Amino acid sequence: MKTKTAASPRENRNTAYVAKAKAKRAIISIVRGLLLFGLCFMIIEPMLTRLGVSLMEERDLYDSTIVLLPRHVTLDNFKIVFTLTTFPKSMINTLWTSLLVSVLQVIACTLVGYGFARYDFPLKKFWFGCVVALIIIPPQTISTSLYTYFARFDFLGIVKLFNHGEPINLRGSVLPYTLMSATCMGLKNGLYIYMLRQYFRGIPKSLEEAAYVDGCGTMHTFVRIMLPDAMPTVLSCFLFSFVWQWTDLFYTRNFLATSARPIFSTELSTIVSRMSRYFSGNGTPVIVPVGRQQQLISIGVLICCIPLVILYIFTQRTFVQSIAMSGSKE
Repeated sequence: MKTKTAASPRENRNTAYVAKAKAKRAIISIVRGLLLFGLCFMIIEPMLTRLGVSLMEERDLYDSTIVLLPRHVTLDNFKIVFTLTTFPKSMINTLWTSLLVSVLQVIACTLVGYGFARYDFPLKKFWFGCVVALIIIPPQTISTSLYTYFARFDFLGIVKLFNHGEPINLRGSVLPYTLMSATCMGLKNGLYIYMLRQYFRGIPKSLEEAAYVDGCGTMHTFVRIMLPDAMPTVLSCFLFSFVWQWTDLFYTRNFLATSARPIFSTELSTIVSRMSRYFSGNGTPVIVPVGRQQQLISIGVLICCIPLVILYIFTQRTFVQSIAMSGSKE
């Protein structure tokens, strides 16, 4: 018969070390899971709450026994919000404006970021300091000058020369948006320039030198070599720009307040003022209960978030890859 030999002290130490490592990994996994669950709950819980409130009849709002699930389900609340926010016209206008601004911002910021990363020009540090200031200084500080400039637009006196000596009012159109986005003065443009500049600085210069040796010009090298490698960062900037523009109120109120094309964010911000006229039976404004106001506002916020959630579902893999990806493509 074979007898079991006693384990050596070295084997005992190895076994204890393995058990300790397994226990450590298990504890870390549990803590990580709890943190992820808490973060996901903090993000999803407000959406679920708004969804439950949106399906309630008005009498359910004042029932203390109802917490999340409605007792009387109705879709009439969505119809009311659609009418108050001129849906879907306002949503289509918002989509068009957000796409236009995002594309212009990404094109302009990519070129400027590449210039800061690769070329030397007079006062380069000063101009990059202006980019940093564009990130730090809030846009509200220049709201008065923006209003005056675009309300009486006259570029170098050319407009007055061809408009009988009078400036033109660009407010109420998307032209201020396009001009600011194309000149890197739009919403958060300083941040996009900084992100792209840092990415281009990390790309080896040998790639460009090899392209120059092969006969490529400056623009050809940028389009065929540098831009494809920077597409993950460019896509991240596009997503940031689209999301910020989608929910923007500052520039929208400043430029499109008098526009005939409604924007969903501005319609949602003034929805309370239209509720009293909507619910009045004889044309006389009525006082809408606060609970009813908050319910309709919650529905509007939910509708505003749905396109962004859909956008994230279709782009989240590419967005995560854009953060993890580095180096060059072969």
